Amino acid sequence: MRVIAGVAKGHPLKAPKGRGTRPTSDRVREALFNVLAARVPEARVLDGFAGTGALGIEALSRGAGSAVFVEQDGGVAEVIRDNLRRTGLETLARVLVQDVSRTGPLTPLGPFNLLFLDPPYDRGWVQRMLEAVGPANLLAADGLLMIEHSRREPAPERVGELERLRQLTYGDTVISIYSGRRSP
Repeated sequence: MRVIAGVAKGHPLKAPKGRGTRPTSDRVREALFNVLAARVPEARVLDGFAGTGALGIEALSRGAGSAVFVEQDGGVAEVIRDNLRRTGLETLARVLVQDVSRTGPLTPLGPFNLLFLDPPYDRGWVQRMLEAVGPANLLAADGLLMIEHSRREPAPERVGELERLRQLTYGDTVISIYSGRRSP
């Protein structure tokens, strides 16, 4: 696994050993960032269920202004910090060790232009996280939320003010892209 493009292009990313993380593949990240290209520069990013931090690090490498990484496992969060140091992007990032589904502590850090969620597959996280993010106002008015999930766990077309715009499918991996609330 490596950074695909930008200032940290080619830097390898470490994955935590034996902790059940499922990093987003290089192929899927490349396809996703091709879709998001115009929205990345100067974006405020939240990488939830961050794992290796690959999604947020890719965004920072491509010019995002800042990123908050949220990971519940302290050992895994240390791997994210190490990956940020190795890529030279640590000054643009903040790593929080907490449950991302508890959105209250995250609200003062937002709103975010890009919100990446990569929860464990097939455990009901898609619906729960979409229901949590909308009311928490984590997403900027023009922001996008990307949630990675398996084909077996469908993503709803609409949850509150979040509306699914598009889905990218690669084997068993689906990334559903949602738009946030609209400006008045």
